[in-house]
Amino acid sequence: MSHFIYPLATCIAGVDEVGRGPLVGAVVTAAVILDPARPIIGLADSKKLSEKRRLALYDEICEKALSWSLGRAEPQEIDQLNILHATMLAMQRAVAGLHITPDYVLIDGNRCPALAMPSLAVVKGDSLVQEISAASIVAKVTRDREMAELHLQFPEYGFAQHKGYPTALHLEKLRHYGATPHHRRSFAPVRNVLLDADVAASAGRVR
Repeated sequence: MSHFIYPLATCIAGVDEVGRGPLVGAVVTAAVILDPARPIIGLADSKKLSEKRRLALYDEICEKALSWSLGRAEPQEIDQLNILHATMLAMQRAVAGLHITPDYVLIDGNRCPALAMPSLAVVKGDSLVQEISAASIVAKVTRDREMAELHLQFPEYGFAQHKGYPTALHLEKLRHYGATPHHRRSFAPVRNVLLDADVAASAGRVR
């Protein structure tokens, strides 16, 4: 894994997000500043790790990192702002939550949110930069746990299985049961289900 070194940068934070694609729940971001004196072996893109390995690394990151922080944007904010701007807002919140202020921030992807310090977007950063890999693990474990909790409230939707992504199972359950208060109403599959419900309700009133 590459180490991105920048002149005058002595404290680098990595930032990543999880949850842009799902139809339900928040988009969750994490910012992590690693401790060079306490290296963590095996950091990688969270999606390429087994759940068992992710959980072990999550605990190690939380223990060893100089600072880490979560940010989020809720479904209502996503519907209001759109998913891109909501993700940028969640990233800003994650960086602002660090108790150590970094002098450089590396963001996974191809664009950076407006921050108080210099930043750089790194395409496939979750596979290339240790700080971003750590952030991807923290964000994914956090969001997966939230989906497990949501599953306890709405077991009929299967959130623990598909994590809110638009799988065939999720779409089937969405059509059958309708949208929960946690669904993103601006996303097409949810919006279409709500429109169909409105049409059906209107037809019932006409009769």
